[in-house]
Amino acid sequence: MYPISSRKFVRLPELHLSSGFGSIKPLLLLLIVLLFAFSPASAWACACGCGVFEVGTASLFPHSGGGTFWLEYDYMDQYINWHATEVASANRNDDKRLKSDFMTAGLQYMFNREWGAMVEIPYTIRYFRTTNDETGGIEGNTWNSLGDIRLMGMYTGFSEDMSTGVQLGVKVPSGWWTYPHADRDTQIGTGSTNILLGAYHLGTIPSQIGNLSLTFRDRPFKWFAQGYYDAPMWTQDHYTPGREFDGALGSYYNFGRVGPLKELAPMLTFLWSDRVRDQGKAADHADSGYTRFLVAPGAEIKTGILRWYADFEFPFFQNMVGNQLTAPFMFKTIVSYDF
Repeated sequence: MYPISSRKFVRLPELHLSSGFGSIKPLLLLLIVLLFAFSPASAWACACGCGVFEVGTASLFPHSGGGTFWLEYDYMDQYINWHATEVASANRNDDKRLKSDFMTAGLQYMFNREWGAMVEIPYTIRYFRTTNDETGGIEGNTWNSLGDIRLMGMYTGFSEDMSTGVQLGVKVPSGWWTYPHADRDTQIGTGSTNILLGAYHLGTIPSQIGNLSLTFRDRPFKWFAQGYYDAPMWTQDHYTPGREFDGALGSYYNFGRVGPLKELAPMLTFLWSDRVRDQGKAADHADSGYTRFLVAPGAEIKTGILRWYADFEFPFFQNMVGNQLTAPFMFKTIVSYDF
């Protein structure tokens, strides 16, 4: 089992709908999500736990109604064998390398300042090098496919500024999870239907504490907290991926216009992932499950009609059950367009 790590909440322009639609939109939203969730579809999944990519994009929280389309690229190359809280000998793990390129197209639409819906359609390219059970030699294989689609509804009506929001949705079991040269925990799809729960809050750091000023150029710093829970509910072929929680706590400062840039906002985020062991006859129960903490320096810029975000995520504490491949860093970048 290998911990790999877009839930993003996206900034949107203002849009108002009629009051007649407003009275039925919550029920319609839930029906749409449930109908699509249990219908066959091509789909993002990471049987290996890429959920940490789903948090830590706080500058993209919604603040009004409207739509946003985005493209995301995430990268992870796992080749360091890890046991408990330290590096372990590569000889203790038959698996040698797991490299993943995740490409995701996302669409989010806020019907008004309270209700919205989102869909993410990922595509993954994966390279896996491991020990052949029959020959004892090392062999590598590359494959690619659509992953497991995520469908989410969101509510942001707790306050007028939409600074607090919650999400509820599903991950459908449509990613490829039967590739013949990979175990279940290295497949692109999980083969499971998962319930997804998310929440966030965005706040402003006080401008002054006593005689200490906490502003820069008369602008305050922002802070955010975000959590994301992924729990499998229906599984297939004797494999149940571990339940996973991913959280983020961070801060950023928006410089506003800088030269040709309409916005420049550097960020610093601390990430936490906790995943229980996989279950079932097809699972590697002894080598799955982990807790890890990461630091992610990043920045967001706006040029013209496009908004760009990127960060590097570095683990500074990892506690792996058994022997698992880990990566020295992860990379994420997002380009989005509001409409």
